[in-house]
Amino acid sequence: MSGGAPRPETKEQQKEVVFLQWEALQHQQIRDLLQKTAEEVEAELEEVLGLKQRQICMKQAVLLDYFVCGFCWAQDADFTPTQTSFTMAVLHILLDNIREKQMGLVDNLMQFAEALGAACQCSSSPDDTASLLDAEEAATLVCYIRNNLFQKYRLYELLFTTPREELLTSAERTVEVFSFQEVTPLEEGIPTHLYIQ
Repeated sequence: MSGGAPRPETKEQQKEVVFLQWEALQHQQIRDLLQKTAEEVEAELEEVLGLKQRQICMKQAVLLDYFVCGFCWAQDADFTPTQTSFTMAVLHILLDNIREKQMGLVDNLMQFAEALGAACQCSSSPDDTASLLDAEEAATLVCYIRNNLFQKYRLYELLFTTPREELLTSAERTVEVFSFQEVTPLEEGIPTHLYIQ
């Protein structure tokens, strides 16, 4: 009788152990990246996410900043690679909900709550009572996402759903320069008679 009981618990445990994870980086890459500076993280994420036009494309600049800030926040919070991967996956999904699905704030909040609930749920196994995030870590993550995404939700909606015209990055100007002998040259700052000599 006891031989059949562990099998269902193992299946349940497997379901609970599988948390949302970021597909852009593997755990070893995240572990390595957690040891790097913010500048190195930015360079790596720019490469991984393919945001090569961030200098001239506002959307790419915003995306890179969003992910770099999220990663650095997880790094400062001393999150493990698994916790960091979960955080980045949540950030990715929430932003994709705005960008791709044009999801409203309330629906996106509900999806965040579901993902967070799964990460905070303890295993039913008596041997393993740990969850991915404890109550304090979950609270800090909620605070971070509230301040950095949900409070700026309308701005993200406008950025990703409003068509933008190409911005002019350079312009030609014609400037007429005239010469007047009685004016003291500004560059020199000396009297005219000395300048003429």
